[in-house]
Amino acid sequence: MSDGFRKVAIIGLGLIGGSLAAALRARGMADSIVAGGRSARTLERGLALGLIDAGYQNLAEAVEGADLVFVAVPVSAMADTFAAIAPTLAPGAIITDGGSVKGAVIEAARAQLGAHRSRFVPGHPIAGKEKSGVDAADAALYERHRVILTPTPDTDPAATLVVRQMWTRVGAEVLTMRPDEHDRVLAETSHLPHLLAFSLVDTLARQGDSTEIFRYAAGGFRDFTRIASSDPVMWHDIFTENREAVLAATDLFAAGLARFRAAVAAGDSDALLGTMTRANTARARFLAMNARTSYTHIHTEQSMSTDSHSTGAPANPVFVVQPGGQLSGQARVPGDKSMSHRAIMLGALAEGVTEVEGFLEGEDALATLQTFRDLGVVIEGPHAGRVRIHGVGLHGLQAPSRSLYMGNSGTSMRLLMGLLAGQPFDCELTGDASLSKRPMERVAQPLRDMGAAVSTTDSGGKGTPPVRIRGGKPLKGIDYNMPVASAQVKSAILLAGLYAQGETRVTEPAPTRDHTERMLTGFGYPVQRDGASVTLNGGGTLRACQLDVPADISSAAFFLVAASIAPGSELLLPHVGINPTRTGVIDILRLMGADITVENERDAGGEPVADLRVKSAPLKGIVIPEALVPLAIDEFPVLFVAAACAEGDTILHGAEELRVKESDRIQVMADGLLALGVEAEVYPDGIRIRGAGQGNAAFTGGEIHSHGDHRIAMSFAMAALRASGEIRIHDCANVATSFPGFAELAARVGLQLAVQQ
Repeated sequence: MSDGFRKVAIIGLGLIGGSLAAALRARGMADSIVAGGRSARTLERGLALGLIDAGYQNLAEAVEGADLVFVAVPVSAMADTFAAIAPTLAPGAIITDGGSVKGAVIEAARAQLGAHRSRFVPGHPIAGKEKSGVDAADAALYERHRVILTPTPDTDPAATLVVRQMWTRVGAEVLTMRPDEHDRVLAETSHLPHLLAFSLVDTLARQGDSTEIFRYAAGGFRDFTRIASSDPVMWHDIFTENREAVLAATDLFAAGLARFRAAVAAGDSDALLGTMTRANTARARFLAMNARTSYTHIHTEQSMSTDSHSTGAPANPVFVVQPGGQLSGQARVPGDKSMSHRAIMLGALAEGVTEVEGFLEGEDALATLQTFRDLGVVIEGPHAGRVRIHGVGLHGLQAPSRSLYMGNSGTSMRLLMGLLAGQPFDCELTGDASLSKRPMERVAQPLRDMGAAVSTTDSGGKGTPPVRIRGGKPLKGIDYNMPVASAQVKSAILLAGLYAQGETRVTEPAPTRDHTERMLTGFGYPVQRDGASVTLNGGGTLRACQLDVPADISSAAFFLVAASIAPGSELLLPHVGINPTRTGVIDILRLMGADITVENERDAGGEPVADLRVKSAPLKGIVIPEALVPLAIDEFPVLFVAAACAEGDTILHGAEELRVKESDRIQVMADGLLALGVEAEVYPDGIRIRGAGQGNAAFTGGEIHSHGDHRIAMSFAMAALRASGEIRIHDCANVATSFPGFAELAARVGLQLAVQQ
């Protein structure tokens, strides 16, 4: 689009049309804005409010010479409106609309617009207010709200681009969907709720004692039935024009209601809990997606709030961290992510009810939890880190009704590939944009060796998601020598081994975290360890147990480094897991001179835990021993920050795995370090970092792009403790994947961090 339009014609100057006129006017996007409509009074109000330059009751006159026409009339009036404006449309005019049903509108455009139909871009702004009419017009109505475009094969792509840019410039987020998909989704998420609200209020109003019913109605009734106050004429048109999709959605709901009724009638506790816990978490999940957490990239139709009063789409948060400061006090970091994943998986496959304390309520672990709900497992919670899992046994999972969405979680996807390889049903695993670029062949290939039918999407040989698994394939145990140390690959093979005939043995080239082996033992499943090899036999049984998930050492690592580099700091980190396959970060920091003491060592459900006390200390550069690399693979981003504060060079080799995490962590960290004035040299398998030494500002201020990688974002937040200026870190939504509440906790112990939306 050029800088603006010569003339814009708004047909239908209500809330939607009037707000677009106001938005275009406020941003200087049109030389002239006119309106067409039946009501002379409405047009006069539009002129008085300064929304339009002229008003016409003759629609043909209104559109004459316009290069953009926005039709905001009821869906039932679209055909007549198109017929009225078609004769006087300029040859290059672009027409778009705001109708909430697209199939009927597109048919009307094809029938009435003639040669202009290729310049028609069907659209639907998802925005609204309690008040309606031109007097409610608001120039900010579309800011941070969604607009759905549904171009057809006939639509000129250049016209679509102009309309997309127009909506973007008035502050909206623009999505694209197929027209039929739009109508189905809107029927299920907006039209059906309105139908139910109208029906419920009408049903109760017909009762002889309806006055008493409404007198004692509680807040839940008022909230649910609020939308029954919507305009009956408008909703009559919507139900009529989108009849088939509304009927299909109603049938879908009726089937679900029948299942719920049957569960109540039979006193089926598990079925009732299953329905309600799935619904409870699904709603929370949808709200999280609308708030732009890691679920933002889930299927568009699942993430939209399509009520006319829907919330908008907030921007991805930015961390703004002021330089300097010191840390003090106590910081209890969230539960271990690796163990939280495995607790859900093994609890689901166990016989009986498993109770978990300390579950990480971050989005990666919640993706795993939601997946098992989709597989038919009843899970209560999480509530303050407590989860109850009603296990279904090794062979009790049910076929999912849709693709299983892993969000940003590589652990969820890789471990589930192994677990699902032995199921009798087909399934597909998907993820967000970041996860969809990560390699999955390293898991898929050994699973194929076991007899599984696993396919990935070829991407330069890496094999990326979506991952498709064809069920019903008998698995056989294998003796697998891992070419690269990876706890995720090892765990996937062991989980597949639960379903395999015979013995499955995995030998790793270097030690990796052993949570899967430990937890299998805790669930009563025999596992043998022999040096670098782990062995189990298929066909056993897991039995429910109680689990206490310790605080995550990967999350604690940010504070271990922060307190080490900020002069005068002393911090206590309680109840941290110190599994010997995870303590590489402590070993590396101690080699650099960090003052870290391990206190109150104890056992929690088979995992060693302790309180960690860290005091500031002068650090020195080191050559990081390659034997420690697999034991600290997730903590290297923040270790790079420590290296920049140390005296002399720190050199890392043998860390190729860092290049296939949520981002290429070697390159992204190097780019960020260079942006903050730190000298760094990148190697194919590592990096050299020149440290500033004690007493010097290690970093300048500047702008950092985290590339959606939670550990990158948190690492550079800690760098501000030794910076000379403000550090702004962009794209921080995915911090919630592993560390919900990070910003609040960091600020509470002394980091000068604020979050901007």
